[in-house]
Amino acid sequence: MSIPPLFLGRLQFTACLAFLALFMALALALSWLLLYFKLRARFTGNAGWTAAYRFWVRIFALAFVLALASAVPVLLQIGTIWSGLMDKIGNVAGPLLGFAILSVFALKSCFLGVMLFGQRRVSEGVHTLAVFMVALGHLATAFWVLALVSWMQTPDGAVAVDGRFQVYDWAKVVFNPSLGWNIGLMALGAMLAAAFLVMGVTAWQALRRPLDDGERLSFRAALGLACVTVLLFGPVGVGAGKNIAHYQPAKAAAAAAYWHEGDPPDLVLAAWPDQEAAVNRGAWVWHGAAAPWLGRNVNGHFLALENYANMQPPVALTFWSLRLAILLVLVMGLLAWATLFKLRGRGFDPAALPQRWLRVLSSTTFAGALLVIAGWIFTIVGLQPYAVNGAVTQAEILGPASPRSLLYGTVGYAVLYGALLAAFVRMLFHAARYGVVPVRKTAGAAA
Repeated sequence: MSIPPLFLGRLQFTACLAFLALFMALALALSWLLLYFKLRARFTGNAGWTAAYRFWVRIFALAFVLALASAVPVLLQIGTIWSGLMDKIGNVAGPLLGFAILSVFALKSCFLGVMLFGQRRVSEGVHTLAVFMVALGHLATAFWVLALVSWMQTPDGAVAVDGRFQVYDWAKVVFNPSLGWNIGLMALGAMLAAAFLVMGVTAWQALRRPLDDGERLSFRAALGLACVTVLLFGPVGVGAGKNIAHYQPAKAAAAAAYWHEGDPPDLVLAAWPDQEAAVNRGAWVWHGAAAPWLGRNVNGHFLALENYANMQPPVALTFWSLRLAILLVLVMGLLAWATLFKLRGRGFDPAALPQRWLRVLSSTTFAGALLVIAGWIFTIVGLQPYAVNGAVTQAEILGPASPRSLLYGTVGYAVLYGALLAAFVRMLFHAARYGVVPVRKTAGAAA
């Protein structure tokens, strides 16, 4: 059986980009959570916050290294699998990627050594500044990456001349219509992933031994972060959905599984979209509820998948990745707020929770990580068959790689990333089992 090279290229690139997005999100959220721990330690004098910082900075370092390493295959694939991409959008993508790389080296790399290895050698003020600069560097890197990804979804500020985009307004390129919503969703997903990682690991620890002050405080901070984050997902998700309906109507129609123009705009809650037959099998619908989430033509009619003929995204994957993300947000929101009410009046000490509840929390350790992956799959797959929405298709930028080499590469990346994920999980729980090694200041370091 011959597998089309375009399918293999899409599969390999989506998998690598999702892996990169996961660890970028974890590193970003953990960097700001670590800054919060440092500030609380400085202003309260509670050694528990320092213990929380000392434990989670090791997990942050793992996430940072994996994010940095996984960026290399993505950049290589842009030049190999999609070798025609930079020829068409290099004038836009080159500066944005350059700013992202500059952010890594100028803000993160210059201060990362002090953050990870300099706590004994510098004053607390200098060390806190280093943590802040690393967090700022992560935010800057994410901003430039998302600016490029968002521009490819809603291109603005540049025009194609002889097949190549020329920039006429950098402000419109960077602050394109999708940027704000994508930043909001990315930040909320990252914070929820980090919050449930901290809560799940602490619950796992509470099932096995008494918790120390640092573990209790980190759980309390993560629980508060999760409760606030899930509330913000509502308005941000609604705004992002309406933005997609306006600028990416094909993705909106696929997300709603809306096949035929003139059909009632029913919201399909669950079904199996059959793309060949253009029907939803076993559909469970909410009548008339999809209207705000569908694009419209100049006559005000809803735009259906049939309007896009051979330019439809993979409907089933787009449809289910969105529903998985929404389901995860709802489940994590209910769990976070239920945990908050259970611990109200008990000092928000996770040790006060029943063992069954701790097992539930432990089982959701990576629920936020799965949310990040599902969100990125929806973003990338829903854009297909385009690389730049409405302008550049993936078929026209596909490189000359053979199906066999693409298949071997896809299998190789799957094995590599599976091993890296397993190693990350193993090292995470190894650290959780043995706790924090106390830090002793060297002589001469100012308090």
